[in-house]
Amino acid sequence: MRRLLVLTAVDVEARGLARHLGLAPVPGDVPRFGGGPLEIAVVGLAAAHLHTRVSAPAAGTLVVSAGACGALAPELAVGALVVPETVIAPDGRRLPTAALGGLARQGALVSVERVLEDAAAKSRLWLETGALAVDMESATILDWAAAHGAPAAVVRAVSDPAGRGVPADLARVVHDDGRVRPLRAVSAVLARPRALADAMALRAGAAAALKTVAAALGRLQRTL
Repeated sequence: MRRLLVLTAVDVEARGLARHLGLAPVPGDVPRFGGGPLEIAVVGLAAAHLHTRVSAPAAGTLVVSAGACGALAPELAVGALVVPETVIAPDGRRLPTAALGGLARQGALVSVERVLEDAAAKSRLWLETGALAVDMESATILDWAAAHGAPAAVVRAVSDPAGRGVPADLARVVHDDGRVRPLRAVSAVLARPRALADAMALRAGAAAALKTVAAALGRLQRTL
């Protein structure tokens, strides 16, 4: 591989990874960052804007679904790296990931169509699938890469442990285009007293996850 195309769901993830990796903004309407062989682009929640925001990958490109994920396995702590061998799609298909230089793959990650709001929902999904973690984008990204003949992998880290979900009011803070809506966050905090503590925990978890992912992408970049 000669290039890495890193795709995130949320612009906060892209900006955080770019800051850790020392990447510069790329001019345009969509948050994008680049430097050397590595490019980061935001494709929205559930990769809803993937087909309109990202061109077909050039030959020699490794596509990477990156960012935060939720733990399903109880042993995974906040900040733990998740590099799965398999991604389970919402329709049950099992999609293999590409081998990565310097990063060992293990287990499965499952992609879902909606946010898991509590520990009970996570526990049910873990028992049903045996997956280590959950996200909303990786299956779509792997399918897109395969359609263009490009290898693809997943490099994510845990932002919320198995014992905690993402409350619906906080999930709505992020629009499907991947941008955070601050007014929705304020409304959630005013309407539910516990929302502020939940938001702070999610923010801290996301920061830990992005630090882990950036370090892993740095190792991967050095193998190119």
